[in-house]
Amino acid sequence: MTDRTALAPRVRVELLVDADDRRAALHDATFWGLRDTPKQVPAIWLYDERGSRLFDEITRLPEYYLTRREREILVARAPEIASVTQADTLVELGSGTSEKTRLLLDALAAEGALGRFAPLDVSEEVLVQSAYAIAEEYPSIAVHAVVGDFERHLPSIPDGGRRLVAFLGSTIGNLPTDARGRFLRGVADALDPGDTLLLGLDLVKDSARLEGAYNDSLGLTETFIRNALAVLDRELDADFSRARFEYVAAWDPANEWMDIGFRALGAQVLAVRGLEVDVVFADGEPLRVEVSSKFRRERIESELDAAGLSLERWWTDAGGDFALALAVPG
Repeated sequence: MTDRTALAPRVRVELLVDADDRRAALHDATFWGLRDTPKQVPAIWLYDERGSRLFDEITRLPEYYLTRREREILVARAPEIASVTQADTLVELGSGTSEKTRLLLDALAAEGALGRFAPLDVSEEVLVQSAYAIAEEYPSIAVHAVVGDFERHLPSIPDGGRRLVAFLGSTIGNLPTDARGRFLRGVADALDPGDTLLLGLDLVKDSARLEGAYNDSLGLTETFIRNALAVLDRELDADFSRARFEYVAAWDPANEWMDIGFRALGAQVLAVRGLEVDVVFADGEPLRVEVSSKFRRERIESELDAAGLSLERWWTDAGGDFALALAVPG
């Protein structure tokens, strides 16, 4: 068991949002999302305790290649990333348990510059556990953990030193195009000369493979997405899981993203008592839970350029399924 008392001098936890803040922001986003076209609910509803456990199982499925391919690149390229960036601070956005980050930490430590790890995540419990675990595993570094939202709190990431900001797992693909542009501009504004951004990106590929990753043979992904409906019912005193919805995860070639959610089976009215609204669905009307954009090099290079960032390095796995992109300000 981690001795937090002994590690405390090297661990700082900065709280930018608390449970009440998160709840209010999430309820507000849900209220307006249910009025959007198409109707949608924030993907954060997916990640209660059961949802997080289901997602961990999904990453081990044969159809779900993303985690394996990104890890393959990190194993091969982490020493090069450390050599190129010479970072003494690793910032990780949406860090979770920071499992893959250890490959970068090891490489930066071996390069001899690493002095600080700064994870940012909205889940305080997971972040604090991870912060102390990293401090225990890497006794020569300080850990400055920030409980916050990477879409709102980029200006508050720890400054100073030469920073490598990592945003892995193709999480950026869950941001619609406009939100992605705002995020990248926020990163550009937060970076100083000498800092770098490392992005994990799932690449455009055969649509059958993409759809297979979200329609796995065991039905785990559908179970994971349906769990969000149960969470909505529990947290908002709603009727989503008692309504009739068909799971849909389909490739949208126009937007080059997977569109993941449900389709109403029949016209219906759902009570969402926690928001004091009734939501009307027409037969066949979609309810989006998340999108997962896939990328081409020229597309992300253009988006980086528009945000004030320049693509410096591009690494892919052997099969060309996934990429790591390294960008600098200016």
